[in-house]
Amino acid sequence: MDLQLQDKVILVSGGAKGIGGAISRGLIEEGAIPVIIDPSDVEGKELVDLAKGKALHLKKRLFSPADAEGVVQEALAKYGRIDGLVNNAGTNDGVGLEKGSPEAFLQSLEKNVGHYYFLAHYALEALKKSKGAILNISSKTAVTGQGNTSGYVAAKGAQLALTREWAVELLPYHIRVNALVPAEVYTPMYATWIQSFPNPEEKLDEISRRVPLQNRMTTAEEIAAMALFLLSQKASHITGQHIFVDGGYTHLDRAL
Repeated sequence: MDLQLQDKVILVSGGAKGIGGAISRGLIEEGAIPVIIDPSDVEGKELVDLAKGKALHLKKRLFSPADAEGVVQEALAKYGRIDGLVNNAGTNDGVGLEKGSPEAFLQSLEKNVGHYYFLAHYALEALKKSKGAILNISSKTAVTGQGNTSGYVAAKGAQLALTREWAVELLPYHIRVNALVPAEVYTPMYATWIQSFPNPEEKLDEISRRVPLQNRMTTAEEIAAMALFLLSQKASHITGQHIFVDGGYTHLDRAL
C-alpha cells in the first residue's frame, strides 16, 4: 500500500531507538523525511545513512520549552514545513508512592509529558498549514497500572487525555490527533528493565507467555506499521482514538 508519505516531514521524538527508531525507519522506507530528535549518536547516524541523507538528526534532549522550540525551528529552517509529529520520547523511571518523593514525581511528569505539549505547541502553526497529524505514543500502564511508577503512569494517562483534548481543539484545522498504546515491546529500555531481575530470561519468557495472541511480545515494527498508517491520509477520518497494538494483552483474558 502506498501511504503517500513521500517527502512528508515528520518530527519523531526519541526517534533513534526502540519504537521511535522503528517509526523513523518506516518513514524512510516510505520516502518520508524523519526529523529524529534523539541524543543517540550512533543509531541516529545509521538512520540518516539509511535515508541517504534525506533525514535530519537533532541530537537534543527535550528538557525545556526552549529545547522544543529550537528543534521545531531547525526543522522549519531546513525543510520549510512540518507534516506530522510523533511524540514518543520518555522513560519509565520508577517514581512510585513509596519509592519516590513529590519532587521526583513532578520531575517525572515534566520529563515524560511536558515535551509532548511543548512540541505540539511550537509545531502547531506549521501543522495548520499542512493539515498534518499528531501521534502520541502512550502505554498500557496508563489503563492497567504497573506499581511503583506513579510519575510515568500519570504522564502516560495525561498523554491519552491530551490526545482527545487536542483532537477536539484542532478539528477546525483538520489536524488529526491519535494515540498508540503498546504493551509488551522489547525495546532497549525494556531490555534494561528485564536485566534488573535475578533471572532475566525466565522473566522474559513468563511475560511473553501472558500475551494472548501468539504468546509473544509485540515488535517495534508492528507498532511502527500502525503509526505510519495513522500519519498518512489513508487514516484521513480517524481522530481522537486510543489504538492498542498489543496482541490483546490489555483487554483479553491473559489466562487464555
